[in-house]
Amino acid sequence: MSAQPLVPAAELAARSPMRMPNESAAYRAARTALLAEEIELRRQIERVAEQRRALPPGGEVIGDYRFLGADGPVDFAGLFGDKQTLVTYSWMFGPQREKPCPMCTSLLASWDGEARDVEQNVALVVISRSPVERMQAFARSRGWQHLRFFTDTNGNFSRDYYALDQGNDIPAFNVFTRRDGTVRHFWAGEMNFDTSDPGQDPRGAPDLMPLWTILDSTPEGRKPDWYPKLDY
Repeated sequence: MSAQPLVPAAELAARSPMRMPNESAAYRAARTALLAEEIELRRQIERVAEQRRALPPGGEVIGDYRFLGADGPVDFAGLFGDKQTLVTYSWMFGPQREKPCPMCTSLLASWDGEARDVEQNVALVVISRSPVERMQAFARSRGWQHLRFFTDTNGNFSRDYYALDQGNDIPAFNVFTRRDGTVRHFWAGEMNFDTSDPGQDPRGAPDLMPLWTILDSTPEGRKPDWYPKLDY
């Protein structure tokens, strides 16, 4: 069954009945042009998502990966629980760090509120090389309630899936699948300093942090010299 042809974005934008109090004709013309671009962006996001879903099978997961969670030791397959897809976030909170990365922490703070919704669909876990008790204690201090934390006890997972760089922890976002008894890597965020554009922080697309999505909708945008902190 072929997909329905899309109405041109400019035509859809022109159909919008929304008008804001006291707006000028110049504002409305510019806003309608922007709306067309936003519609195109939405369509591009969906095209990329479709292309991602259509990836060939990724590499089979066969490493010696060992984890320790709140309920004790678990192997890699155990991270899936009863789900067929697993999302992992490698938190920059290695044992050598006095405190976790503020940027990672900001991201996970927002994810904690969504974790139960996410886990209706896929498994979601947070991994670091710090003891799980240390991660849980920090989570409690922040009022987090729903994220699940695991220690990478032998560091093999972190090394193989790009959460370690010359002994330093770096953030990593990976997705894995379990189909017909075989666990495979599906997709990872691969946008970093090597793929960044001039004048911009390296970041993935779509951005995983709601913080930036909100700030991108403001006149100030993303301040190039501001980052989240652990305390204000």
